Amino acid sequence: MDAGDLKIFQAVAREGSISKAAIALNYVQSNVTTRIRQLEEQLQAPLFRRSNRGMSLTPAGENLLLYADKIVSLIYEAEQAVLIGDKPVGSLRLGSIETAASKLLTPLLAEYRSRYPDVQPALATGGTHELMQKVIRHEVHGAFIYGPQNIPDLNYMKVLEEELVLIADPRTQESYELQEWLSKPMLFFEVGCTHREQAEALLRDQGVPTIQVTEYGTLDNIIHGVSAGLGVSLLPRSTVVQAQSRGEVHIYSLPEPYRRLEVGFIYPHSEHLSGAMRAWLSLLKTDEKGS
Repeated sequence: MDAGDLKIFQAVAREGSISKAAIALNYVQSNVTTRIRQLEEQLQAPLFRRSNRGMSLTPAGENLLLYADKIVSLIYEAEQAVLIGDKPVGSLRLGSIETAASKLLTPLLAEYRSRYPDVQPALATGGTHELMQKVIRHEVHGAFIYGPQNIPDLNYMKVLEEELVLIADPRTQESYELQEWLSKPMLFFEVGCTHREQAEALLRDQGVPTIQVTEYGTLDNIIHGVSAGLGVSLLPRSTVVQAQSRGEVHIYSLPEPYRRLEVGFIYPHSEHLSGAMRAWLSLLKTDEKGS
């Protein structure tokens, strides 16, 4: 058994299928199948139940996953410990919610690259819950997410506050009451989108009985969907002011308790942060003080 086997096993357990794990790992599917079969033969125990709906862990597989998570985490810490030094070098894999990627992350990355040219940064975007899992699994070194969050084994640093607003089709009547807007379908990045929690609380406060959620992918897709009259959405004001200036959407302020939207940065608890990561955190703290 080696670390590569355990990482493949983790991916199959997480994705629930050989094909999805192969895509996530950028491996050939037959290679993943062979490595899982060899691992089961080595341990002399079936690790997965196979069915038409995918693969699920057996009791033996569940036990192995507990140890695999610990072992892969320790290997990650060992890699970071080796990279500790005065000069930041190597890779820096970051994640970000899409609404923070352009406004917040792009200028920070530009400043970081100018200071530390020997570091190769990479960026992945996604939803808050997806990015938390990526940090926990060490697929990224840290990520910008909506907060505040209290996650075991992760540090959370508040970065900024945004104003959450409602956007709607500009062709509709501006005289609509808030309840009328909230009764329309809501377009979100993902079904588990952080904005949905605030939307549900707002609907309860306004006496609207149900929320109609449509998962609509990207920021551009949501803006275009709202502009086409497919529904409304809740988004940070900074991400939609240009769309408003182009006449694509109307922006409406929310009641005071629901306007606040916090963005923070999460990263693992560890005594062994790489020089690249320590330099990134230092830049973030400096930027926060200057904001």
